[in-house]
Amino acid sequence: MTNPVIENVDILIMGAGPVGMTLHLALAAGGIKSLLLDRRPPQAQQGDPRALALSHGARQLLEQINSWPTRAATPIETIHVSQKDGFGRTLIDHQEYALPALGYVVRYRDLASALAANLAADAVLSEAEVIDITPGAEHVTVSLRHAGQLRNIQTRLLVHAEGTPGDNPAVKVSDYDQHAVICEVIPTPGHNRRAWERFTPDGPLALLPLGDEYSIVFTLPPAKADAVMAMDDDAFIDALQKQLGQRLRFANPGKRSRFPLALRLRDTLVKDNEVWIGNTAQTLHPVSGQGFNLGIRDAWQLAEILLGNGLDPAALADYAASRRLDRRGSALFTDQIVRGFSNNFGPLKLARGLGLLALDLCPPARHFVAKRMIWGARAWP
Repeated sequence: MTNPVIENVDILIMGAGPVGMTLHLALAAGGIKSLLLDRRPPQAQQGDPRALALSHGARQLLEQINSWPTRAATPIETIHVSQKDGFGRTLIDHQEYALPALGYVVRYRDLASALAANLAADAVLSEAEVIDITPGAEHVTVSLRHAGQLRNIQTRLLVHAEGTPGDNPAVKVSDYDQHAVICEVIPTPGHNRRAWERFTPDGPLALLPLGDEYSIVFTLPPAKADAVMAMDDDAFIDALQKQLGQRLRFANPGKRSRFPLALRLRDTLVKDNEVWIGNTAQTLHPVSGQGFNLGIRDAWQLAEILLGNGLDPAALADYAASRRLDRRGSALFTDQIVRGFSNNFGPLKLARGLGLLALDLCPPARHFVAKRMIWGARAWP
């Protein structure tokens, strides 16, 4: 049997999800071509109902590649932060920053559609099964099966933009011993474009406005998550109500799903002619909605550096260095929040209450946190 013909591309992006497509389109806007590989069929993302929390900073980046799903995005105008059975609360309002919103809630499928609408017909190789990746001195060779045929693609730069870091010595994993139960509920009265972050001893509870509903992220220890998943709708609403109190009433919960939570952080973003971005580089706890926004910033920063410096190996080193503050800062920010708030220890509860009160009464401190959530490390001097 003859070996497959070797095809050559300058940049190969594994993963045609929103982060991979953002990188592809940002590069294309600057005149650099790339090829996207995806193991799924093209229509797979259209059936994904997950809700994503996007910062206003992410919107500003996506607008530059004409990929912001305006009609599908529900604005977050205020964020109410509090703790269960404890004093202190903080309210963050978009008007303090002269922004139309602090962030937005968008279904994964709607964001994917907005990005895909800008792709050329030959931009994505769908239903591609990667068999092997062989690094070389100047190229990486990816062997794959597509449409029943074996193909070898040689690329000067391979970008990993799909999946989460698995068992790998280069990846540090910290298990939170928590699961996120997610679903959608109808609030009474309406959400008025307000998001809630409610800290409880079991873990944070987030309510994100989505259309006329709230997208719920209910964080619990695994055994309690088992129980919540097994509840009927009335019992689930009661459990949710007990965590938030009587500020809102809920009805008509949708289908529930769950996933385990851990911090996974890849030490090395660049190795020879390979680079990792988005969830392949880091997965964070969903508290404060930082993970996906961090992935969008990864893609954007990599595109900026490649457009400015080409595929010079030094450019990849510059990329890794440029992402260090944002990645480490986001990981530390979310990790410390989860560990500091997911308990019922009296002295810590008092400290948390004082901290929330201080944020509410001290605009500079509140602005520091808010701008960090909106723009990441770009907000820092």
